Amino acid sequence: QVQVVESGGALVQPGGSLRLSCAASGSNRGFKATGWDRRALGSQRDPVASITSDGSTYYADSVKGRFTISRDNAKNTQYLQMDSLYLEDTAVYYCWALYYSDNNIPVRTSGPGTQVTVSS
Repeated sequence: QVQVVESGGALVQPGGSLRLSCAASGSNRGFKATGWDRRALGSQRDPVASITSDGSTYYADSVKGRFTISRDNAKNTQYLQMDSLYLEDTAVYYCWALYYSDNNIPVRTSGPGTQVTVSS
């Protein structure tokens, strides 16, 4: 069974930095793409960043230049380096992983989320 688990959420001051980690396991075919979404209180869940197995990246406009996504394919672990954090970055951050099942069906699975709070 494929699982992803986030870690690293914390309380941080505006302008500070934080690194989130996400460990994925259970896919014997690797992960086609992985990424991060976030949901602020009272808001919908929005994409933040993603990275494919060949290293192509996507960033939401709101985090470009401040967040950096990376992954270690050998460890099936991805990271989200968040710098210059704003109050509006406060949210629950969810890691997700896209993989193909044994019968070649694309499946996306998410973790339980980790809370990031930016506050002075």
